[in-house]
Amino acid sequence: MPVKPLRVCCCVLACLLPLFVQAQSYPNKPVRMIAPYPPGGTSDVMARLVAQKLSDTLGRQVIVDNRPGAAGNLGHEIASRAPADGYTLLLTSGGAMVTNVFLYKRLGFDPFKDFAPVSIVATAAPMMVINPSVPARTVQEFVALAKARPGEFNFGSGGVGTTSHIVGEVFKAATGINIVHVPYKGGGLAVLDVVAGQIPLSFADMVPSVPQVKAGRLRGLAVTTPQRAPVLPDVPTMAEAGVDAPFPGQWWAVVAPRQTPRAVVQFLNQRIGEFMRTPEMQERLGAMGAFPAHTTPEQVTETMEQGTRQMAAVVKAAGIKPE
Repeated sequence: MPVKPLRVCCCVLACLLPLFVQAQSYPNKPVRMIAPYPPGGTSDVMARLVAQKLSDTLGRQVIVDNRPGAAGNLGHEIASRAPADGYTLLLTSGGAMVTNVFLYKRLGFDPFKDFAPVSIVATAAPMMVINPSVPARTVQEFVALAKARPGEFNFGSGGVGTTSHIVGEVFKAATGINIVHVPYKGGGLAVLDVVAGQIPLSFADMVPSVPQVKAGRLRGLAVTTPQRAPVLPDVPTMAEAGVDAPFPGQWWAVVAPRQTPRAVVQFLNQRIGEFMRTPEMQERLGAMGAFPAHTTPEQVTETMEQGTRQMAAVVKAAGIKPE
């Protein structure tokens, strides 16, 4: 081999060797996974499930650290300032990385510049649920009822700009009905009020609403995912129900602080892929109304970019202003 190419190869190997050694020794102590929402919610449940499986596959404990506040912004800011050594991870979501950009004048972090994406781990979308006292058994029956009584039906959400709110606005635009948004401090609270009959409907997160539908306390009219949820196979999709609109979905991803070594990111991505494809994860996430996922780090960024473009249009149409 000529001398010059040999030098180039040696230089490349010299650059890659520290990354290789770091990946081989990682992890050698517990890993912290920040959950930026309160305990008990969907994101917290997702974080604990992923942390448990990562603990098993890494051979080191992955400890969930709940840092709620400001719709997830506080936990994201803390994660963005953590050392970029692979020992701090964040279970983020589309709501925090995409929607919050349009809701808050100050986030405390930059979704695109402050994190190293690892992989999307799950996707889901809200389900349209109504109180059984509402005389409608299908989406089209409800649309006809709402058109006959404009402005009389309220829909609850987890707050202004949350996925459940945006889905409701898209539904209104697609069907031409007039229903009134009622924001709550959490999606679970909105679901409870639909059960109690305080409000007639919600485009609710699957985790709190599935048990209520199964118990007959809520009526599920349609899911906004492209396919039916295995946990409720008799509930049609919105497209099947006659409303074919670009409903935003929810997704969760593992990210690390910016400048986390690429070798560590790839190592984590590979391990996540191994357990997200197992029948166990299919079953456990399916019971939550979610779908397991595994992507490249680049696909996380692409999903964020696509969601940002879509959300910009929806927020403008809905007249939502940042606080």
